[in-house]
Amino acid sequence: MRNKENIKELMDALRTSTEREIHFDEEAIVSVYQKKETDQSLAIKILSIFGGILACLAFIGFLFLAQIFSSKEGIILFGGICIAGSAVLSRFSKKVITDTLSVSFYVAGFSLLGFGLSSHDNTMQLTFIGIALCVLLLVHNYILSFISVLILNGSILSLIITNDLYDLTYIFITVQALIVTFIFLNEAKIITANRILSGLYDPVCIGMTLSFIAGLGYIGFEDELSIPVLTLYNGLSSAVIILAVLYVVSVLLKKLQVTHSRFKIIIYVLTALILLPTTLSPAISGAILVILLSFLVNNKTGWVLACVALISFIGKLYYDLQFTLLTKSILLFSSGIMFLAIYAFIHKKLISHEKI
Repeated sequence: MRNKENIKELMDALRTSTEREIHFDEEAIVSVYQKKETDQSLAIKILSIFGGILACLAFIGFLFLAQIFSSKEGIILFGGICIAGSAVLSRFSKKVITDTLSVSFYVAGFSLLGFGLSSHDNTMQLTFIGIALCVLLLVHNYILSFISVLILNGSILSLIITNDLYDLTYIFITVQALIVTFIFLNEAKIITANRILSGLYDPVCIGMTLSFIAGLGYIGFEDELSIPVLTLYNGLSSAVIILAVLYVVSVLLKKLQVTHSRFKIIIYVLTALILLPTTLSPAISGAILVILLSFLVNNKTGWVLACVALISFIGKLYYDLQFTLLTKSILLFSSGIMFLAIYAFIHKKLISHEKI
């Protein structure tokens, strides 16, 4: 659909495809579509973010080389002004250059606040959490909302780590898994709820997915990061994530119109067998959860990120297992056979639906 005529043809086709009388608000549909066409693409937004970060680093470097700040109070004050300025700037213009400037001021503001509050215990993280929440709720800008979600999750994880509360790390990851699952499975309801939630859905969804994968990476490489492994919380986190995976599988089976009980039982058993060896590594089951959710809603960004993460986590677990090389190979071979069997089944169902 590239113009008004294409949209009208589609609506006419929908009207003729059913005996029921269907009414469309054609002008509203056309106006919404045209507005969407003028919106920035994801690639432009990503470039804007990186451009803003580079500009921020150059700006902060200049400030400190020029020795403009003589006190931490001045750094904190200027950081707050930068954040407030970025929020105001993003409200008045939606152009690419404005977004880049807004991101620059926003990141610079948080960086300056970090320098100013670094000597205060927990104050920096709590301040970041409060500001990120305010910006997320009050400033409805795609890029700032995305960065706010990353800052919010990163600050909570940093607060847990700096206080040596490693057991809360697994609880935090579990909560993230539930939030990400809720967001993906309720996409239609959230988008259609109201205009504000509709605008926040994409940046929050991508931000939460990226934060969740980053958290999985943190606990997945606990040896390199010197994180003590807590078996109880590790197992509980894996159990919740595995249950979430099984629930998503049930949603997928329902979407694929799989009604035969025998096929359902086979899929559930295979899924459980695949996930059982990952009990001591919730990072792997978490990556599988994101892959299934992304496949369900056709989210390519989340799918690619989760696939890369899954390969990394499996490689890490493979070299950490205290098994012989033959046993490791058998485990990987068996898992691969199960994945291929599930793929063949899903592919067959998709082809049958296309024929119908």
